[in-house]
Amino acid sequence: MVVQGLERNGVVLRFCEDGRRDARSTLVFSNSLGTDMRIWMDVARVFQETMRIVRYDKRGHGMSDAPDAPYTLEDHVDDLDAILEHLKVDNAIVVGGSVGGMIAQGLALKSPHRVRGLVLCDTAAKIGTSEAWDERIAAIREGGLESIAEGIMERWFSAGFQDACPAELRLWSNLLVRTPVEGYVGTCAALSAADMRDQVGGLDVPTLCICGDEDGATPPELVQELTGMIPGARYQEIARAGHLPCIEQPAILANAISAFISENGLG
Repeated sequence: MVVQGLERNGVVLRFCEDGRRDARSTLVFSNSLGTDMRIWMDVARVFQETMRIVRYDKRGHGMSDAPDAPYTLEDHVDDLDAILEHLKVDNAIVVGGSVGGMIAQGLALKSPHRVRGLVLCDTAAKIGTSEAWDERIAAIREGGLESIAEGIMERWFSAGFQDACPAELRLWSNLLVRTPVEGYVGTCAALSAADMRDQVGGLDVPTLCICGDEDGATPPELVQELTGMIPGARYQEIARAGHLPCIEQPAILANAISAFISENGLG
């Protein structure tokens, strides 16, 4: 794995690339709110021998810079577009989780020449309401990310994972609360304003929409609604998973991605 940095308009973005550099397609992974590229480790390693792989920390997360809030979804889309331009990627299968899935949709709409396929995990064309995001921002400004961490873990993970894996749950909670506050609330502001419901009908690439059956953040019915908006999209539900199947059920998610690539001749 080669870790690199790219500066765009004063913001340094961390990304890494590995796998096969001569592969026909590039798997690009975009992470969720309050996480970083590590959430994709167990999925990405399945494709090491067959695909070029790009992961990155979106602005305000992981090792990337965290400029002052607010951000827009367009900021996040333009960041990813810049990384792919830098790497000369025009054959991407973009796998995005939650806000990463919205970034993936935005990229396919803005730069369709870059995207050959979409895997949209636990996401939507519009997530939450402006009022709910504004309330979350206010709570974090007052009490820090620690004040919301327990409720976030309940939405991120299935009941079985919470009961059986308390140590791992603590680690993922640590990742959340160590996210820079400006990065987290900046991305909350982006989610508050973002609404692509009138645009996603224009997506014209093979698309797989995936959802954990116990997702408390973007529940199955919301992801099914997104599936219905995108021409030709297919829906798949993953059992015993919450908002982050890439952590709870990485083998099942990797198999779903692999089947999608094969079915659509994207490999």
